[in-house]
This record gives sequence, C-alpha cells and structure tokens, in this order.
Amino acid sequence: MCSARSLSISRSIARACADAVKQAGVVCMIGFQRRFDPTFSALKARIEAGEIGEPEMLIVTSRDPGAPPVEYIKHSGGIFKDMLIHDFDIFRWILDDEADTLHATGSCLSDPAIADAGDIDSTAVTIRTKRGRLCQINTSRRAAYGYDQRFELLGSLGMLQAGNVRPTEVTAYSKTAVSNDVPEAFFLERYRAAYALEIAHFFDVVNTGKPVRTTVADGLKALELADAATRSWNEKRIVKLGENA
Repeated sequence: MCSARSLSISRSIARACADAVKQAGVVCMIGFQRRFDPTFSALKARIEAGEIGEPEMLIVTSRDPGAPPVEYIKHSGGIFKDMLIHDFDIFRWILDDEADTLHATGSCLSDPAIADAGDIDSTAVTIRTKRGRLCQINTSRRAAYGYDQRFELLGSLGMLQAGNVRPTEVTAYSKTAVSNDVPEAFFLERYRAAYALEIAHFFDVVNTGKPVRTTVADGLKALELADAATRSWNEKRIVKLGENA
C-alpha cells in the first residue's frame, strides 16, 4: 500500500510507477484514508441514496494545527502536493466528477521561513467541474484550536455537513457559555478509525482479490490537480485541466 504521495511528487515519475505496477500485476492501493473515515463514508452513502438531490457545491475546510519543519517543506513539493493532495481526492470522491478549470491563490501568514523556503501556508482553491459543479477548498497550516477537517455539500434538495471529530462529545452548559471539546489534536487521532478500516480493506483485497477502493489512478488524478494548483498560484491565472500535462 502506498501513501498518498509515495508514488512521486513528479507526474512523469508517478506515471512510470503506475505503468510498473500494471506490468507487474500486483496489488497497489493509494493511502487516501479519508475515504474510509466513518463520518465521510456515511455522508457519501447518503449522497448516493439521493438524500440531497443533485450535488451542486462542495466547500472543504482543511487546517493543520501547525506547520511541519521548514526542512521538510523545502523538499515536500509544496503545500498543494503535501497537504491539499487529500482535499483534491475528497473533491473527486464526494462529487464523483472531474475538474475542468481550477484557480488557486495563497499567502504566507504564519511563518516567514515558509515563504523563504518558496512555499505558502494558507490557500484558497476554486474548482469548476466538467458538469458545472463548484468546489471551494480553504486550507491553513495553522489552526490554534486543533486539527480542523470538515466539509459541506449543497444539493438541489438540501445540504449535508461532515463536522470535526472531538476527543469526547460532552457539552458543558453554564450561565455564560455552552462549550465542547476542541477538535482532535492531529491527523493520527482524527483518522484513527479510518486508518484501521483502510488497513483492514487492504488485507481483504489481498486475501480475496477484490479491487482496491483507492487506486493508482486516483493518486495520479490528485497529483494532476496539485500540479494545476501550483501552476495557477505561480502564474496567477485560471488553469484548464489537461493543458501542458
């Protein structure tokens, strides 16, 4: 099983890896663990059941509690590849659609050293799909209150929201406030159930020969979106998917 970025941060190398996997005829699953998250999976099932009609607009919020070391950022391929790669996969999975155009912008707001390394820490991405649907993704490397992972989907008949996971679901009521736990501290806690389900699925695939739910093609598609976002940010323009592929 490959992590979300382990094929490569280069699409040409990633394509070569995909070809090698195909020729070898081995099982290869990309580690997009968010597809296995119980809350996200439940929302996806309700979309497929037609609960909110035709999906129209997806809004994704994805914020880390803090940035990784600058030495990592220097070699990570940039925020669109090392962080938003998961959000690009969520976009494709939830909407069951492909991007037609993409616009990305960003700033460095938390640490000047990140800018010195040639990267940004805050982004806003707008995608228009081939079916005309819209997706907005906002991300930050700094959320003082914890690991913030949520999204909402507006449809023709209503809306579905997937909220944060908290350490407990206890709510405290007083004369001055109503309070809950802040979100989980980091991705290992947030996605503990997703990782377990993902690994169980992989072993089931190995044992039964079933197809994997997150394929090499999914990894390549997410990397294509990350490249388009990087190009859009660098060139300050809307990018049409497929150009200069």
